[in-house]
Amino acid sequence: MKKLFALIAIAGMMNFGVTNVYADQDENQDSAAITNDTASADTMVQNEPEPEPTLVVEPQTQMDEERTFTQVVKDKFIAGGPLFMSFVLICLIMGLAICIERIIYLTMATSNVQKLLNNIEGALQSGGVDAAKEVCRNTSGPVASIFYQGLDRFNPNADDGSIDMVEKSVVSYGSVQMGLLEKGLSWISLFISLAPMLGFFGTVIGMIQAFDDIAAAKNISPDIVATGIGVALITTVSGLLVAMILQVFYNFIIAKVDGLVNEMEDGSISLVDILIKHKLTN
Repeated sequence: MKKLFALIAIAGMMNFGVTNVYADQDENQDSAAITNDTASADTMVQNEPEPEPTLVVEPQTQMDEERTFTQVVKDKFIAGGPLFMSFVLICLIMGLAICIERIIYLTMATSNVQKLLNNIEGALQSGGVDAAKEVCRNTSGPVASIFYQGLDRFNPNADDGSIDMVEKSVVSYGSVQMGLLEKGLSWISLFISLAPMLGFFGTVIGMIQAFDDIAAAKNISPDIVATGIGVALITTVSGLLVAMILQVFYNFIIAKVDGLVNEMEDGSISLVDILIKHKLTN
């Protein structure tokens, strides 16, 4: 019996010892985990990036922020050289002046040809040739002037030769009116050709000056080369721009003249037909 109690006591002591060992191991593991968590937190705090300083951008002055179109054009004009740029500007001003004058003239020369023919036919039936001529006098435009010249040479009491005189008169005076319509176009064409040539001439002079600057500095500096070439090319760009602007107006005027010439030709044929009809009815 004593041996039994002794065995039970020994077993209890061994069990208590094992339990204490496991408890100590658990406490050590918990302490290590807490230590690791603390170290990780410290590491995260240390690795957290510091906030970057905020840059305060001061507002620029009004002159640096905004530059008007006039100021830019003025700067480019001075940079390109006032001498050559002045000639290019003169081509633009004179070319635009002629273009505006031609557009106004051609707009005023445009008339309703069909309405004029109807009025002439009615005047011939009611008042004769004099009444028809009065209608042409009161109507502006080259078509009315051509019709007047044809009516002036029309004689309803003459033989068929008067119709031939009307046709010749209409063709001859039509050529005169066509010359008036095309007046000034040669000058516009001249300015279209002259503006780019002046620009190229200024570019060549600018390149020569740029090479002179390089020779004076005895060094091929990018600043010297870029500045000289940039200034030299401004005249070329200006000349080409002037030529393009004038070319648009020139083509518009040519189209307007062609339209008026077609109206004159069609109207002249219709006028001859009306005169033949009036001659036959009388």
